Amino acid sequence: MTDVTTAAPQAKYRKDYLPPVYTISDIDLDFDLYDNDTRVIATSKVQCLGDNSKPLVLIGEDQQIVKVEVDGQVWTDYHYAGNELTINAVPVQFELKIETIIDPKNNTSLDGLYKSGDAFCTQCEAEGFRRITFYLDRPDVLAKFTTKVTADKTAYPFLLSNGNPIAKGDVAGGRHFVQWQDPYPKPSYLFALVAGDFDLLKDSFTTVSGREVALEIFVDKGNLDRAEHAMTSLKNSMKWDEERFGLEYDLDIYMIVAVDFFNMGAMENKGLNVFNSKYVLANSQTATDTDYLGIEAVIGHEYFHNWTGNRVTCRDWFQLSLKEGLTVFRDQEFSSDLGSRAVNRINNVRIVRGAQFAEDASPMSHPIRPEKVIQMNNFYTLTVYEKGSEVIRMMHTLLGETNFQKGMKLYFERHDGTAATCDDFVAAMEDASGIDLTKFRGWYSQSGTPNVSLTSDYHAETKQFSLTATQKTAATADQAEKHSLHIPLDIELYYQDGSIVELMSEGEAVHHVLNLTEESQTFVFDNVETKPVISLFREFSAPVTFDYPYSDEELSFLMVHASNEFARWDAGQMLLAKYIKQNVAAIQAGSDCQLPDSVVDAFRGVLLNKDLDPALIAEVLSLPSENEIAGWFDTVDVDAISTARGYIRQVFATEMADEFAALYRSLAQERYDIDHAAMASRSLRNLALSYLSLTDNGNKLVEAHFNQATNMTDTMAAMSAANSASLVCRESLMTQFSDKWQHDGLVMDKWFILQGTNPASDSLANVRQQMSHPAFDITNPNRTRNLVASFCSNNPVYFHAKDGSGYQFLVEIMEILNKSNPQLASRLLDPLLKYRRYDQARQQLMRNELEKLANMQDLAADLFEKVNKALNV
Repeated sequence: MTDVTTAAPQAKYRKDYLPPVYTISDIDLDFDLYDNDTRVIATSKVQCLGDNSKPLVLIGEDQQIVKVEVDGQVWTDYHYAGNELTINAVPVQFELKIETIIDPKNNTSLDGLYKSGDAFCTQCEAEGFRRITFYLDRPDVLAKFTTKVTADKTAYPFLLSNGNPIAKGDVAGGRHFVQWQDPYPKPSYLFALVAGDFDLLKDSFTTVSGREVALEIFVDKGNLDRAEHAMTSLKNSMKWDEERFGLEYDLDIYMIVAVDFFNMGAMENKGLNVFNSKYVLANSQTATDTDYLGIEAVIGHEYFHNWTGNRVTCRDWFQLSLKEGLTVFRDQEFSSDLGSRAVNRINNVRIVRGAQFAEDASPMSHPIRPEKVIQMNNFYTLTVYEKGSEVIRMMHTLLGETNFQKGMKLYFERHDGTAATCDDFVAAMEDASGIDLTKFRGWYSQSGTPNVSLTSDYHAETKQFSLTATQKTAATADQAEKHSLHIPLDIELYYQDGSIVELMSEGEAVHHVLNLTEESQTFVFDNVETKPVISLFREFSAPVTFDYPYSDEELSFLMVHASNEFARWDAGQMLLAKYIKQNVAAIQAGSDCQLPDSVVDAFRGVLLNKDLDPALIAEVLSLPSENEIAGWFDTVDVDAISTARGYIRQVFATEMADEFAALYRSLAQERYDIDHAAMASRSLRNLALSYLSLTDNGNKLVEAHFNQATNMTDTMAAMSAANSASLVCRESLMTQFSDKWQHDGLVMDKWFILQGTNPASDSLANVRQQMSHPAFDITNPNRTRNLVASFCSNNPVYFHAKDGSGYQFLVEIMEILNKSNPQLASRLLDPLLKYRRYDQARQQLMRNELEKLANMQDLAADLFEKVNKALNV
């Protein structure tokens, strides 16, 4: 056996896609599980789809080949090099049997089959199956899987895989087996295997057609009391998908396994979802309201993949957004239907406007359907997921719910059981609705964030109001030339008394969603009695930035009168942005910061509005993050941004102290519930606490809040307030928390986040110190993300320290993870990639560190791709 690696990873291009020469219709897998020498026997039915004079080429990594057989005969005419097993002179149709040995315990990449604590588990998306056996590891090869798992009965009483169980029994040596069969053809990335000793929560769900589905959630021993919310979320997901999309579950059993070592949030493997324990485990003592909502969303997301991802999968990995963008849209709708639509929309938009827009402006900029890739793991991005979901949402906006559902139905009729493309999805939407989406397809192929500049004019004599919109997308790292897109522009006009203007043009009613399809267009509205106030891009109807010369008075008006709750929040955000930008400029010019009383009064009015959902009020009074603010500037001044944001936060705290104090007292709760009303009240009360922490009585109040807390939401509210305000009580609260929870890594993740975002001048030294904490483990992705990434991504002042120490620290971490978990390393690297956005001195320091990485021996493909893109822009 020979294994040769190439000097540098090579890019693959979407345009070069070719159908497979061979396919596999059925595969029978036999696992004999041991820590260091697991034996895998894969027996496949292979068929040539083209010219069988060409060899069969299978992909495999980190395996020892024991035997290869073709139709029962030992086959020696094969060659293994560069992760490719080339088998020559095979028949047109044959049975292939490959026996290999793998080492799960030392597989620290957490890709393929590996050990998570004491359990075996798998992660095969995107290209992990090749670490399990040699295979046509590509998403357009769909096979029926039968899997037999054998292991020690005492250590691994639960042996799980995809589909339905068909056999089980004991074997010699205190071992046992279970055999599973999945009746639905699937690509290898959806394969799953788990073996371990767990606590098990059982339930069932009766589908709309009357079938009873067994539901099982497996958690580490002692965590059974933290699985109930996940089960409730699963049943809610199944019911919602039937009611909203008419989609019913198709197997007899649905299983979820929570593991501590996992690179992603969760994985939708057919019938056996493997989850990061963060998105399963929750009770009031260990999880916050945000955790509860996150679990609901991720449980829903993976369940919804059963149809949008599993039953219809991707033809190739360039089509990833076909399943991910669509399923994110579906999980967002699920959360919105079950909770507050406005608050959910706000939280989704914050992600797009912050991190996703920043990705658009970075060296890793790419369309939601990328054109080339070196390491597919690098394209599990906010662009593919979050911007991808916005593209689906725009289609929903343009078609309406009825036509969108017709399109979904046609999509499944055409493509169920196949590997499809993004074009297939758009065609189904187009054909079902009769709406031309030719121009709209540009969203799939063009990268970057469009900017829309808008101006308006009112003619009193003709009672006409005109709106001119001009779109432009700046060149990005991957594309110099840009084209106009089909942008849905959702508007509403208001008279000064708050009444809504009926949109009319040439005697005809006009829909509130305008179609901006050209570089510049003017829309004229008739019968407008007086000059109106316009609300633009309501519900964030397109993932764009926009400029409009709003006055303070107009924005304050919209905060009160906009009929759409998102639009109220957005008006407040625009008002804040105006003064944050002005104060950044003032700081840079050596002048004082300012915030007019009228602006404070506008926000005070929202705070005192008893007709608004408390959760919405909390969102309106929450300032944009420093990272989102950074995206507003061509050159990022981290210190000025932090000072300007801090100034406005302090003004709000001081000027509205009485109002915050009154709210804090009035919203106290006697017991903890997780319904929306209770969560909304807590969110506003804890927001009030965060502002009150900046007042003279802040330390005493926060300490009392911590001591009186009966749930993790309130505990973390106190600790977060103490951390962000650098209160005297911070160290005491952090110590008490650590002493109580250091045995529980998942809970300690919250503590590690606060250590990483600590705004103290010794922040980096503190992060280094916490890497020696008993609860920290750099091989655990959750621990590393929450300590290291929180510092590098969410503590910009000290990560971007002028001495370059933050950059050096991140590269030290890269050097460690490059060998053990390059996928995790790649995801942590992103703050360094944006070096061109900073001043010349910081640029050079960051570039020096990137060059150090580029020259590292055996740099993993995950890092190679990003580092080289950044350096060569």
